[in-house]
Amino acid sequence: MDSRVQTRLSSGVVVVRNAGGRWRFLLLRAFSHWDFPKGMVEPGEDCVEAAVREVEEETALNDLHFDWGVDFVETGPYSRGKIARYYLGRTDRRQVSLLVNPEIGRPEHCEYRWVGLEEALRLTTPRVRPVVIWAARRLGLRIPPSP
Repeated sequence: MDSRVQTRLSSGVVVVRNAGGRWRFLLLRAFSHWDFPKGMVEPGEDCVEAAVREVEEETALNDLHFDWGVDFVETGPYSRGKIARYYLGRTDRRQVSLLVNPEIGRPEHCEYRWVGLEEALRLTTPRVRPVVIWAARRLGLRIPPSP
């Protein structure tokens, strides 16, 4: 029996907006976990397409701008071999709608927040925190010292 875990790739976007000269990060909450919009890459779909699709399916945001290019950061394996790939995208919209996922009959997330860097670091888990730091560096933000 093969004990290796097959890697599964999900793709998402660290969605940011500029609010009065301050960068805000969009975080979504599922149960007690805060993360960025993301989901599984479908067959025949490239990772950027999957990331954009997932953002729209989960938040109704459809105006992403990849001002920093399509560089990405990935998490280490979690949840039975899944790896999450994140891009950095900007939106001009503040309003987010947590849309119903037709497969489960409810939204995948129960809350969203636009937060500053320090709150993003406080709310996210150790798996997601390096993604926040990567995005903050791309935005030219000063990373606060760890507590």
